[in-house]
Amino acid sequence: MRFALKSGVFALMLASAPIMAHAGTLEGAAIGAGTGAVVAGPPGAVVGGVIGAVVGGPDIAPRRGYRSCWRDRNGYRHCRR
Repeated sequence: MRFALKSGVFALMLASAPIMAHAGTLEGAAIGAGTGAVVAGPPGAVVGGVIGAVVGGPDIAPRRGYRSCWRDRNGYRHCRR
């Protein structure tokens, strides 16, 4: 039974890997669920997860092609990868 449970969790993690590349919503849901679980237990985890998903969270996944842009003294925009 434990092997089946562990295998199911592992398969779910592998299936959700592409979704986790789109960061923001998932981080918010995880942070909200963790905070809600600490404060109010299982019902708090569900409510916190929903609220966290709606609000969003920090974007901690690295993005490819990130550019840093700035404006010089004359107001021209410069970007660098």
